[in-house]
Amino acid sequence: QRILRLAEMCRRLETEEEKVLPFYPSSLSEGEQQKARRILEEIPNEPLARAVQDYVGLERFWQRFNKAKLEEKALEQARTALANRNQELRKLLQRYLAGVAINQKVPRDPRPL
Repeated sequence: QRILRLAEMCRRLETEEEKVLPFYPSSLSEGEQQKARRILEEIPNEPLARAVQDYVGLERFWQRFNKAKLEEKALEQARTALANRNQELRKLLQRYLAGVAINQKVPRDPRPL
């Protein structure tokens, strides 16, 4: 109940994009979606399955949770890639600056004495 109440409160904070298209499109075919709907509409025989039906309202929560986790992983990968690129650029800059420093030490006059 607490999670559902928090989800309702968070609904007000969603962006317009999240309100219009809150989840990724399903990867199931139309036949697979119909089969899944039929299975969900059946009355379960097992006690555990009946208990799970009490939590059907949490389906949207888990969809959002999974979407957030996927986005978090994607951002972590992007951050790692950017950190690697930053490290490469720093090494290139250090090599460039070392080359400039060496060039300044070499005398410009071909006949120093």
